[in-house]
Amino acid sequence: MSEALNLPAETREGVGKGASRSLRREGRIPAVIYGGKEEPTPIHVEEKELVRQLMTGHFMNSIVMIELGGKSIRALPKDVALHPVTDRPVHADFLRLSKDSKIEVAVPVVFVNEEASPGLKKGGVLNIVRHELDLICESDKIPDEISIDVTGKEVGDSIHISAIELPAGSQSAITDRDFTIATLVAPSALKRAEGTAEEGEDEQTGAGMEAGGTAATEQGPDDDAAKEQEEKSE
Repeated sequence: MSEALNLPAETREGVGKGASRSLRREGRIPAVIYGGKEEPTPIHVEEKELVRQLMTGHFMNSIVMIELGGKSIRALPKDVALHPVTDRPVHADFLRLSKDSKIEVAVPVVFVNEEASPGLKKGGVLNIVRHELDLICESDKIPDEISIDVTGKEVGDSIHISAIELPAGSQSAITDRDFTIATLVAPSALKRAEGTAEEGEDEQTGAGMEAGGTAATEQGPDDDAAKEQEEKSE
């Protein structure tokens, strides 16, 4: 896993929307540390530093040592709320951790040795069903990512969670089924599926046109009858 990040913080005295807006104007982001059988601790952190750590790409899966009042609080980021227009952070939640605690996290998957897959060499396509795995990990053993080796995989093969050797201290949060992570499919199969969908649309369009043509034909006799009635009237 990544090395623990350090995030300086200060205790937040005021609470409520007004106090939070005032902090943001000063370049600070309101936050809270909760869990660990302790009362929630309201804090605020520097916006620039929070954004910098968010940009590392692994902030949400990293242990963060929050420096508060001369002490270090071991925590895991649980949520960073962003402004819907500016995407600037507006609030952050941190879960307080003890060293032996276990937590559920979403860990990204990466596929390796694609050049050693016969199916991919033949033009097959790796259809990724899950880009992340929900894992229960020991708090000091959270992996950055899960590498999945596709060596020897052929078109038609599927990769299930049961085939993945997870790192020590980690286990799947989903235990009731052997779910699929990825499949190796042939491009022709994808083309056939797309072609079938297009044919279905064409048939519906053709049916609509045919229905319109029948309606026009049925109107013809009515027009002739009307003309004949006019001639008799004259």
